[in-house]
Amino acid sequence: MKKYLLATVALIAFAAPAAAADLAARPYTKAPPPAIAAVYDWTGFYIGANGGWGSSHKCWDSVAPALLLGPEGCHDATGGVAGGQLGYRWQTGTWVFGLEGQGNWADLRGSNASTLFLGSRNESRIDAFGLITGQIGYAANNVLFYVKGGAAVTADRFRIRDIPTGIVTGTTGDDTRWGASVGAGIEFGFAPNWSAGVEYNHLFMQDRTYTFTSPVTGAFFAADRIRQDVDLVTVRVNYRWGGPVIAKY
Repeated sequence: MKKYLLATVALIAFAAPAAAADLAARPYTKAPPPAIAAVYDWTGFYIGANGGWGSSHKCWDSVAPALLLGPEGCHDATGGVAGGQLGYRWQTGTWVFGLEGQGNWADLRGSNASTLFLGSRNESRIDAFGLITGQIGYAANNVLFYVKGGAAVTADRFRIRDIPTGIVTGTTGDDTRWGASVGAGIEFGFAPNWSAGVEYNHLFMQDRTYTFTSPVTGAFFAADRIRQDVDLVTVRVNYRWGGPVIAKY
């Protein structure tokens, strides 16, 4: 029995240092580094393209020196728009400020039969428009919500057509009209330097009196005071250069 106890004690004494050595040899594992979140930065110059739909509401009133005076009715000139924009944005915190210039080709056409001059049709068309606007936005990382406002300009053309014959009896030629613009949009950054969005703009265009002349003789034909505003909905794609992403712990 004594020999058995001595053998057991010797075995324990031999195994204890080996176990301690195994424990000491275990490698030390460092704690994982803190996660880094990528924060989208909207600061920088950008250039892009846009396209969509527009509608211009116009109301005509016959005025002196025409013989008959009074309202002639209203119509909506609708159609497609396409163009481009160039701007700069700078971000401070979650707020984004910017300036932008936009120019678009347009084909907004409409007409209505005159309620004053029976047998005549009033026609209008917007060939192009431009916007010069400032922006204020709120950035939720790579999603930007913004409002904008500034100046607007449209290239208009007005005609009076004889309904029975289809002949243009009065025209103003091309006209440039200035007004104001307000709008809002949302833009999504889908890559470090690329973003896409949807934007709405309303153009408040000043009333203006036009003199219509005969396209054949150039003689006076009519005079109308025309009121108009414009609504635009466009899809936009922008490429931006300068500081796309910031690493933030």
